[in-house]
Amino acid sequence: MPDYFFVSDLHGNPGRYQHLFSAIRREKPDAVFLGGDLLPSGFLSAVSGDSSPDAFIQDVLEVGFETLKGELGVDYPRVFLILGNDDTRSSEDDLRNGEKKRLWEYIHNKAVDLNEYLVFGYAYVPPTPFLLKDWERFDVSRFTDVGCIPPEEGWRTVPVDESILQFATISEDLDRLSMDVDLSNAIFLFHAPPYHTHLDRAALDGKYIEHVPLDVHIGSIAIKRFIEARQPRITLHGHVHESSRLTSFWHEKIGRTFSFSAALEGQTLSLIRFDPNQPENARRILIDERGMTEESVL
Repeated sequence: MPDYFFVSDLHGNPGRYQHLFSAIRREKPDAVFLGGDLLPSGFLSAVSGDSSPDAFIQDVLEVGFETLKGELGVDYPRVFLILGNDDTRSSEDDLRNGEKKRLWEYIHNKAVDLNEYLVFGYAYVPPTPFLLKDWERFDVSRFTDVGCIPPEEGWRTVPVDESILQFATISEDLDRLSMDVDLSNAIFLFHAPPYHTHLDRAALDGKYIEHVPLDVHIGSIAIKRFIEARQPRITLHGHVHESSRLTSFWHEKIGRTFSFSAALEGQTLSLIRFDPNQPENARRILIDERGMTEESVL
């Protein structure tokens, strides 16, 4: 049976990557999904001009996966990745260089075959309070939550047409990406989680801006509606690090769709291990210097 790994929000932490590389070396999964926020802080690099995200791709990601590919040979997994809202879009060129070396497949806004499954990638998140806007879109309309900054404001590392910044939405993007394809055997690699679920709960309790309470759910309404309407087999998410601590859940079932989050606070690696034929048996494995613990969906 196929064995797939999913991780997200590693934020350039070398220790987490070493745990991931060790798990791949040891378990030899068939596929590995990386769900964004992979690199050192993109905002700091955008402000300072520091090249640390690009250097990280070359010195850690490329070296790590090249080493694994040399060691595993025919057992080397297919690796799918997207970026997240804390990653710079200018890093795409370096990711494409790694793709040319057949180390991974960069799948933002793409669909690729994986045996009998169809894998989609989508990196954008709804507007946040953060200033790096490379991977932000309006959600279902031009509405911006209290405390958040619209996509046309803030920093970007690549130029974008003003009309796209002002009017493009996640909802419209997903319709174009998926068209009228049957998604019953589809796996979606998102960065944003679906709105008002266990996976998007933020630590904003009791916080106000100008006497207006902040919404403690910060996921995407468009993604939630998309899952409800189209029912892909599995969706993978990150972005909200504290969600599993606040809700005690890293998984959600929306109709027939199984949704998993690999985001986690602290230095521990959260690795979701799943068989797409039996997503109800997925497990979350927490790995740090002390060892590993394992949790199951059921």
